[in-house]
Amino acid sequence: MSAADAFFDTNILLYLLSSDAAKADWAEGALAAGGVISVQVLNECSAVARRTLGMTFDEVREVMAPVRAVCRVEPLTGQTHDLGLQVSERYGFSVYDSMIVAAALLAKCPVLYSEDLQDGQVLEKLLTVRNPFRPDSENGFVPVPIPKLAE
Repeated sequence: MSAADAFFDTNILLYLLSSDAAKADWAEGALAAGGVISVQVLNECSAVARRTLGMTFDEVREVMAPVRAVCRVEPLTGQTHDLGLQVSERYGFSVYDSMIVAAALLAKCPVLYSEDLQDGQVLEKLLTVRNPFRPDSENGFVPVPIPKLAE
């Protein structure tokens, strides 16, 4: 898998703004290698940055610009909505999480980095969920290797 094949959930982008240096470093390195996000991820990240972190619109744009420059942005479509509802119904995920899964499936990504779903779960036989910060009782968390650019 190349970095361009990885789909990133909103929580991964939000770690770019975190005071947790280890998680922020992983997120920065992974996103710098490229990947895929959806418009929903951009919207959710922007909403949290504004509402919770108190960032200005200019600050939000400043954070999102480099992410948009290195990641392919998948649109939200009627097909995303339809598939997202099917995913929610089948797996019992929230509608919002299901729309993220649907976007990753439609983008043909083999991996979805997210803390919100079960690490290692395979969805629709096509998409594996990876929690890049899966808990480890001795070390706090064990970050998964940052995806590499295709050679």
